[in-house]
Amino acid sequence: MELTAPLRYLRAHGVKPSAQRLAVMHYLLEHRTHPSADEIYSALHPTMPTLSKTTVYNTLRLLTENGAAVQLTIDERNVCFDADTSPHAHFLCTRCGKVYDVPLANYDLERHALIPEGFRTEQAAIYYRGCCEHCASENVATC
Repeated sequence: MELTAPLRYLRAHGVKPSAQRLAVMHYLLEHRTHPSADEIYSALHPTMPTLSKTTVYNTLRLLTENGAAVQLTIDERNVCFDADTSPHAHFLCTRCGKVYDVPLANYDLERHALIPEGFRTEQAAIYYRGCCEHCASENVATC
């Protein structure tokens, strides 16, 4: 991925670019694995020795606040991030811990719940938990 893609992405979401922000955004766009802040830090630190965990956490908070990334709290132990902000659900494999994107049959997320009159939805999240295809084929008894 060329470096100008993260730059355009940051600017499109009103985020002032810096070397650290570009690196984090580039990582999120390049690695669609729903990484945690610690995973991003561990991946970037060898090539950016001045990068701190605090900077990664602050950058992810900024990206989330500006709609450039989504913070996923699928389980209470791990918070991960997704640069794909289009409407979709997530599936957490309870065996291997991987998080998968799941397309929605209907992009109108408000149809999945009866939102009271007068309420305005700003964000919705749909999470599924279970066993991924790979883990299910290895050992059905643990899934």
